[in-house]
Amino acid sequence: KYIYIILFWFISSVGYSQTGEPRSEIAFGLNGGCVLNKVMFDPTIKQNFHVGHTLGMTLRITSEKYFNTLCALQVELNLAKIGWNEHILNGSSEKLPDTYERNLNYLQMPFMARLAWGKEKNGLMGFFLAGPQIGFLFNEKSVKSDIWTVDQNGYPDRPNMMYHQYNMSCDKKFDYGITAGLGIELNTKLGHFILDGRYYYGLSDIYNNSKKDVFGRSNHSSIYVKLSYLINLRK
Repeated sequence: KYIYIILFWFISSVGYSQTGEPRSEIAFGLNGGCVLNKVMFDPTIKQNFHVGHTLGMTLRITSEKYFNTLCALQVELNLAKIGWNEHILNGSSEKLPDTYERNLNYLQMPFMARLAWGKEKNGLMGFFLAGPQIGFLFNEKSVKSDIWTVDQNGYPDRPNMMYHQYNMSCDKKFDYGITAGLGIELNTKLGHFILDGRYYYGLSDIYNNSKKDVFGRSNHSSIYVKLSYLINLRK
């Protein structure tokens, strides 16, 4: 329902802005950056940020200028390495030398409304963007330390006995959620140089979440910092 609300808001705002100045600019280019990710498990698993990267393509269609606001639709197709990195404690909440990281490689596609203010030519512009994002998990890999502390029964020594995730592959390949962020753009004759930061909140889980399953929740929470370079295909 959140995705429908955002799409309705964007379509309504574009329709309302038809009284403004029309634009027909299409820009295309590349983007890349880093991702800080955690998986919001319930029951909780203590984590550090999983540090990954993202790389992809950006298409931006600017349709209107309403008063001082430039209205655009931005679509991206990205490869992203996300996952979780455990801060491992034992049953007595003491730090262990054990390390564990799960790398999840996704193909992601955000669809974002973009509202910008500033100079369209030869200058700086600030912007806000928000919209739904979908993703598909195509590869996963676990990385753990040679040191692996177990209890007297041979199970990993963890708080609340939460060790099931080590042998569990993701149940759900498809991911969806909402993303929003802020950024700045430098417009020059050579193209558009862009820096933005975003937050993504997953509305789906990576594991099944029925009462009989291990986790009641296992959704992504991500911070993106990205650089992009776009050139005008039509202006």
